[in-house]
Amino acid sequence: MQKSTAKLIATFFYSGLLKPASGTWGTLAALPVGWLLHVIGGPILLTGATIVAYLIGLKATEAYTAGSDNHDPSEVVIDEVVGMWIALFPVSFGAQMMGADILQLYPGWIVAFLAFRFFDITKFGPIGKADRRGDATGVMMDDVYAGIAAAITVVIAAYVAHAFLMG
Repeated sequence: MQKSTAKLIATFFYSGLLKPASGTWGTLAALPVGWLLHVIGGPILLTGATIVAYLIGLKATEAYTAGSDNHDPSEVVIDEVVGMWIALFPVSFGAQMMGADILQLYPGWIVAFLAFRFFDITKFGPIGKADRRGDATGVMMDDVYAGIAAAITVVIAAYVAHAFLMG
């Protein structure tokens, strides 16, 4: 992969070059694209796009960081995109199951975003272990794990909201 193409992908169309907090900018950039994927093809397209983004992101991260001592430069945010999309899976599947506009589930979007950023920053347990690998797989997998933890948080928050607050 050419370095310029790797940069475009790894920085998610250069959103990772925004400062400060490039990881947060990358996560924010993932939201409208995640929404569009859901609108076009529902949770199946969002899931497929997440898998493709992971695979392409892995190769782009490898190419972008080749020859560098820094295996996880802050501008590489394709991993945040993948993690954020995973965090949105319960929202996407929930919207489809209920026949609702995905934007009506905005509390789920907020919980997904905040939980993902929390787990990505704190790097508890397997998230931190993946991050410490020191390679492109670690760069991608710590955000996959953070996305899974955030998705679980979304499900728990939805359960609490529906069981105790709305019902």
